[in-house]
Amino acid sequence: MLELRRLRLLAEFGRRGSIAATAAALGYTPSAVSQQLAALEREAGGVPLLDRTARSAELTDAGRRLADRAEEILSLVETAEAELSAHSDTPMGRVVVTAFPTAAVAFAPALAQSLGEHPDLTFVLRQTRPGDGIRQVQNGEVDIALIDDWTGKVPEQSPAALEFFHLRRDPLVLVVPATHPMSEPGRRVDLQQLRDEPWMAAPPGEPSRQALERLMDTVGGARPVPWEFEGLHTILSLVARGIGITAVPALALAAGDQDVAVRRIPECTLAREVYAVTRAASVRRPSVAVTLRAIYAAARDVQPAPPER
Repeated sequence: MLELRRLRLLAEFGRRGSIAATAAALGYTPSAVSQQLAALEREAGGVPLLDRTARSAELTDAGRRLADRAEEILSLVETAEAELSAHSDTPMGRVVVTAFPTAAVAFAPALAQSLGEHPDLTFVLRQTRPGDGIRQVQNGEVDIALIDDWTGKVPEQSPAALEFFHLRRDPLVLVVPATHPMSEPGRRVDLQQLRDEPWMAAPPGEPSRQALERLMDTVGGARPVPWEFEGLHTILSLVARGIGITAVPALALAAGDQDVAVRRIPECTLAREVYAVTRAASVRRPSVAVTLRAIYAAARDVQPAPPER
């Protein structure tokens, strides 16, 4: 009989294309993945599923057919589990949510309060790097992922087995020290005047950095960013100390613990869309359904930035 855990490994190999990438995605060693796939070949009656060489491995025709079937089988198993769970109105069990850092910080207080009303439910919230959330939902590592999308194309480019729930639009805002001349609410924000200011940003390639660069391109570009820091909260803490200025998604300010001035940027349309993503087969599970409702309420009620000052 084919073992479900090994079928999951084969399906992931089909998506990733290599044993090393499969191991990294699922948290195994490459040796363990290779051994489990070899065991799956034995369970399949000795039919070769992988064509191995000294340097690489790829699916055989039979392996590709079984990998496709594995996706269907795993989805059917989850659907059956969801149908069984749906007979109980009480959310119970363990729900794992992963989120990009600013969403985790912004939504955590409301989620803890709301989900605390369900004593049989164990809630786990983890932070993840951009791009990992969808993969973790797809391969079953987590139940729900909170993701941000600057392109407007992620939902339509994702697998049909996933379901997206739009939570909010998160615009880019200007953040300056409380003592900065541009902190005055009545003063018009003029990016041209700010071009030579000491801007701070995330490292190149980060979505917020790319948004900042697109913003400054509208006024001919800024001078090279003198300081780069991992984490928007680190950047905000430095702005509060008067070291520089920045532009970040408004949700990054939801914690409200920075002494900074936040200004809207005239005619700026740069923003990210925030989604909750789950497997379509999971939505009927009471534990997942109640968590999705709590996430939606948290996203609706959170105050993403203090009033302009």
